[in-house]
Amino acid sequence: MSAHAQWWRGGPKDFEDCADLAEKAKTREDKTAQLADCNAKFAGRRKPGGGYTYYDFMQDRSFDIAGPNPTPDEQKKIDQEYTGYLEQQRRSRIVAAFNAKQLERQETQPVRPPQIQQASLHNEPVRSETAKVPVPAARPVKPRVAAVPIPEPRPRASNCVKGTFSCEWPRLSEGLDGLKKLFTPTPPPPTKVAKRN
Repeated sequence: MSAHAQWWRGGPKDFEDCADLAEKAKTREDKTAQLADCNAKFAGRRKPGGGYTYYDFMQDRSFDIAGPNPTPDEQKKIDQEYTGYLEQQRRSRIVAAFNAKQLERQETQPVRPPQIQQASLHNEPVRSETAKVPVPAARPVKPRVAAVPIPEPRPRASNCVKGTFSCEWPRLSEGLDGLKKLFTPTPPPPTKVAKRN
């Protein structure tokens, strides 16, 4: 078998070396193709003070790594951080839904007039002026918001690799749908009134 020669001489040690070599390409298309190859080969980027950093766009966060590519242990740590990130996002959504539901319940409770304290004739002196009784304020009218239909969950693929994001996302989505149903009360069925003849 013959070995395929790479387009660079001596092999670049990281993305920056690879990109420098790609800059010397003769055509724009070659330069673009070589830069894409550099990007596929090296995940990390050189830091000014030394060392490398890896940017995970799913978390919008950078991680310090030892070399131009994450080691298996570094990749495992990044994946664990991503799992924690997803859990934090899920909890934030649950808390927001719970708070919204609590606020909705508070708004729908009837406004109770303040209780008027009855005067005791035995212990209080007689007052010559008439006491003013507070009048309850009118309840503000809340506009009705149209219900947004919740899309049906996708069927789960049978050839899904357990632990991957694409495999776990439908399960997380179903869990969120279950919480939405839990916090959204169903209206009672309408009652029929019998007509009198």
